[in-house]
Amino acid sequence: MTQPQRKARKVAVVGVSLSDCGRVDEATPYALHAQAARRALADSGLTREVVDGFASAGLGTLAPIEVAEYLGLQPTWVDSTSVGGSTWEVMAAHAADAIAAGHANAVLLVYGSTARADIKAGRRTGNLSFGARGPLQFEVPYGHSLIAKYAMAARRHMIEYGTTIEQLASVAVQARANAALNPDAMFRDPITVEDVLSGPMIADPFTKLHCCIRSDGGAAVLLAAEEYVRDCRTPPVWILGTGEHVSHTTMSEWPDFTVSPAAVSGKLAFARAGVRPEEVDVAQLYDAFTYMTLVTLEDLGFCKKGEGGAFAEKGRLLVGGDLPVNTDGGGLSAQHPGMRGLFLLVEAVRQLRGEAGARQVRRRDGELPRLAVASGTGGWFCSSGTVVLGRG
Repeated sequence: MTQPQRKARKVAVVGVSLSDCGRVDEATPYALHAQAARRALADSGLTREVVDGFASAGLGTLAPIEVAEYLGLQPTWVDSTSVGGSTWEVMAAHAADAIAAGHANAVLLVYGSTARADIKAGRRTGNLSFGARGPLQFEVPYGHSLIAKYAMAARRHMIEYGTTIEQLASVAVQARANAALNPDAMFRDPITVEDVLSGPMIADPFTKLHCCIRSDGGAAVLLAAEEYVRDCRTPPVWILGTGEHVSHTTMSEWPDFTVSPAAVSGKLAFARAGVRPEEVDVAQLYDAFTYMTLVTLEDLGFCKKGEGGAFAEKGRLLVGGDLPVNTDGGGLSAQHPGMRGLFLLVEAVRQLRGEAGARQVRRRDGELPRLAVASGTGGWFCSSGTVVLGRG
């Protein structure tokens, strides 16, 4: 006999938080996970006993089991997907699906890293590549570092579409201007396009300020089924639609350096949410390098392919601009402890709740933003996860 189909539950983000971020010399990654998790639960008003799902990546031999044990959790639903910076948007998509289907009730996503402190203390060194096994063995011997791959892609866009280095630099300038409004941002002093252009060269065409900062820090996001919303202390932010996509790992298998996997994940997320890019009020985009912001703007449909440079240079990305982007200062100025995707979700939620302080975005009618998008990128444009969130 055919069983009646269960109605999918709506899913909301009910708690978000950051751990201490920036320069955190006296903490372990586990401690940052715990700090962020406790704060997110406190933000939600729910207790730890409600959490029956857990998602984490990047720490421990048996991630996320070790982290769950450290936090005193024994989840019945778990996710350890690891696809670089887009991990957390992809995990949010998986968690939302699980909650909607009744496989979990409340899922905690958590991340923490002491990337900066570890290098400072000599516990690790900077890595030039992700390894030399599998397909990567055909690139690593030629010195093709992580940043070089991004630099090559940026140069391709410049050649194809006439994008200028000044336009790319304007992305960094606007991120810093947004960071100036965020008391928790690691770097807040204003910079100019000339400051970006005159910095030390890292990988042509990227100078230092085209590249993300290295910080310590953690973040946590709690998702819950609609019936738990009434018990929360904060207004819900609903997961409206999600999308994910993987593209390549070797550069030779990337069909077009000017198109990121967000071109697919974004279309899926917007279609599933039933909204259009032009309806979005605020965007949080992964920005390990300035080119990432520019090409993601294009691929999510905020401007046409090849027009990202012209779109960005007009100040549209500022808190008071046409499309505020990375309103906390992003990875270029606020914090970037490794895999930053979870921080995008935290900032998107805070903006929709009206909790962003001096950097709070307002619609033209003075109301709080209604729609936000968080789009994470992993590897060297290898993967993408996009989440559309809505208020009310």
